[in-house]
Amino acid sequence: MSKLIGACVFGQSGGPTSVINASFYGAAKAALDAECITRVLGAAHGIQGILNDELYDLGQEDPKELKRLLNTPSSALGSCRYKLKDPDVDDTDFRRILEIFQKYDVRYFFYNGGNDSMDTCEKVSRYMAKAGWECRVMGIPKTIDNDLCSTDHCPGFGSAAKYIATSCMEIALDAAVYDYPTATVVEIMGRHAGWLAGSAALASHYGAGPDLIYLPEQVFDMEAFLRRCQEVLKEKGSVFAAVSEGIQDKDGTFISEYASKSGTDAFGHTQLGGLAVYLADQIKNRCGVKSRGIELSLLQRCGAHLASRTDIDEAAMAGMTAVNTAIAGETGKMVAFDCSRRDGTYACRTKLVPLTEAANYEKKVPQEWILPEGRGVTREFIRYALPLIQGDCEREVKDGLPRFAKLKKVKA
Repeated sequence: MSKLIGACVFGQSGGPTSVINASFYGAAKAALDAECITRVLGAAHGIQGILNDELYDLGQEDPKELKRLLNTPSSALGSCRYKLKDPDVDDTDFRRILEIFQKYDVRYFFYNGGNDSMDTCEKVSRYMAKAGWECRVMGIPKTIDNDLCSTDHCPGFGSAAKYIATSCMEIALDAAVYDYPTATVVEIMGRHAGWLAGSAALASHYGAGPDLIYLPEQVFDMEAFLRRCQEVLKEKGSVFAAVSEGIQDKDGTFISEYASKSGTDAFGHTQLGGLAVYLADQIKNRCGVKSRGIELSLLQRCGAHLASRTDIDEAAMAGMTAVNTAIAGETGKMVAFDCSRRDGTYACRTKLVPLTEAANYEKKVPQEWILPEGRGVTREFIRYALPLIQGDCEREVKDGLPRFAKLKKVKA
C-alpha cells in the first residue's frame, strides 16, 4: 500500500479518565515521529473543535510538557458529548468535517473515547470513504465503565478500579471505629455495566471492604436489600454496601429515580445521582441505625494520584498503536486489548477490531461472575481485575502537589 502523506487530527470525547492523556501522549509522540504525517493537530473539545475549526498545532508544544500528559488526568484538549447524526440521513456536519479536513490536508483522524465516540469514528470513516477523501480513521478506547465490546478491558478502568478498591478499604476501616451500629452506602459509577462496582470486591478480597455489592446486571429488590442489611447488622454490628449508580428495579426504573428526577444528558441518557443517600436513609428508617451515604462521583475518574502503572502504560500503547497501524494502512478500526492471565502471569497485546463491532454495544459483567443477593462477585472477577490495578504512577511533584501538563495550545 502506498504511503499516505498528510496531517493528522487527534480528539478526545466523553467523560475523562485519569489516563486518557496517556493515550493522547502515545498518539502524539508516534505522530510527531512519523515522516509521513506532516502536521499533528489537536481538536479543542473533540469533534466540536473540528466543526468549529478550533485546532491546536501540537508540534508547537514542548516535548517535556507533552510527556507530563502521562500522569495528568482529565482531557487536556477538552472533551464533548456531541452526537453526530447518521450521514445517510443528515450529512450537514460531515460536509463541514470534510471541509476542515481538506483545509488542513487531514489524512489521519484519531478519536479517543467510549461507545458514542466509536460511533462518531465509524460515521466519519464511512462518510470520508463515500466522499472519496482518503483518510484513515482509528478509534482509541477510553472508558472507566469498561463496557466497550471486543476488547478485554478499556484504558481508564484499571485506575478507576484501583481508586474504588483503595477508597473502599479506607472507608471500611473508618466506618468500623464506633461501638454502636452504623450503615454506610457507597455509590459507584456504572449505568448498565457493573465493572466498577464489582471492583469494590477487590477491597473485600483483601480484608477490608463492602459486605454487600450490587451491580446493575441484576434486578435490585429493595425489600431483599433491607433484609440483607438487617442480617449483616445483626451479625457484625455494622453494614457497608457498595452499589452501582445504575441499579434498577424489576420494571427497569433506576433506583436513583425513586428520590429525584435528574433529567437526561446530551445523548439522552438518564442522569443519575443521589442513590447512596437515598439508600442510607432507607436503612436508617428500617433498622434505626446511624447511616451515611457516600458518592465517589468524579473522583473515580480523575484520581490520578492512584493511577495504575499498568493502565498508564496500556493507555499510551493504545494511542501509539492507533497511529502506527494507520500509517501501515489500517482504517475503520478500534485498538483493542487481547490479554492472557495464566498461572499468575498477565500479558497484554493490542489487536484491531472493526468500529462496527465496538460502536453502540455494551459489554456487561457475565452473570456467572455475580453472586446472588448482593453477596459480591466471584473469584473469576477478582482474577480478571487484579492485574489491571498493578503498579504506581510516577508523578512529578512540586511543593508536595502534582505538576500536571500545561499545554500552550497554539491555534493552527
